[in-house]
Amino acid sequence: MIVMGYRFKPKLWSIVLTILFVTIFVELGKWQLSRADEKSMQHEQLEKYATQPVVTLPGSPVKLADYQYRDVEIRGEYLADHMIFLDNKTYQGRAGYHVLSPLKIKNSSLHVVINRGWIATGNDRSVLPLITTDPGDVIITGTVISPEIRTFEISGAIEEGPVWNRFSLDRYQEITGLRMQPIMILQKDAIEDGLKRSWDKPDSGASKNIGYAVQWFSLAITTIVIFIILNVKRTTTEVK
Repeated sequence: MIVMGYRFKPKLWSIVLTILFVTIFVELGKWQLSRADEKSMQHEQLEKYATQPVVTLPGSPVKLADYQYRDVEIRGEYLADHMIFLDNKTYQGRAGYHVLSPLKIKNSSLHVVINRGWIATGNDRSVLPLITTDPGDVIITGTVISPEIRTFEISGAIEEGPVWNRFSLDRYQEITGLRMQPIMILQKDAIEDGLKRSWDKPDSGASKNIGYAVQWFSLAITTIVIFIILNVKRTTTEVK
């Protein structure tokens, strides 16, 4: 095809590859947009729960989906022997740990992991910070989140004694022998125990997915433009 002195005659393989890549990029963009919608809905749910009263966490098994992001109250007793330190957590630029302790739910055989807050590592990492744990029954209030927490891992090991690089609920149950609720609670109580509990309120994260979608759609457009440029050539006529 010749138009205004330019010839457009792409090869079949280039047409096939262009269609393939454009389709892939467009589908990836659409998938990112669907993820953005999903995260926006989750954020709306979080905002709704923030205005609702605190609910009591039962001693019977629960589902994460039924309580995630909700503020709950739980009564029980800490098991200090099974406390762990989640490594590589920072607060205002300082290195430290998140202190995780299991709480045996009162009148139940189940336990729940409480993220009690952040504490600095100290100058000597071989010496763990001293954590004060109240004996007997306590009442904890906090926000329910997923129990699976990942941090920057220096090695592939999950745990090393009381210091863990990442938290796995299944692995924790296997090591301790405790029956756990499938949730974690971010403690919000204002008590003087040396732990910082300035939890960041998560945003929806939808803007990041929208940004990724724009990138994929841009790649689709760029692919089409490159295809056209590489297959359009100016015709030449000899002058005698």
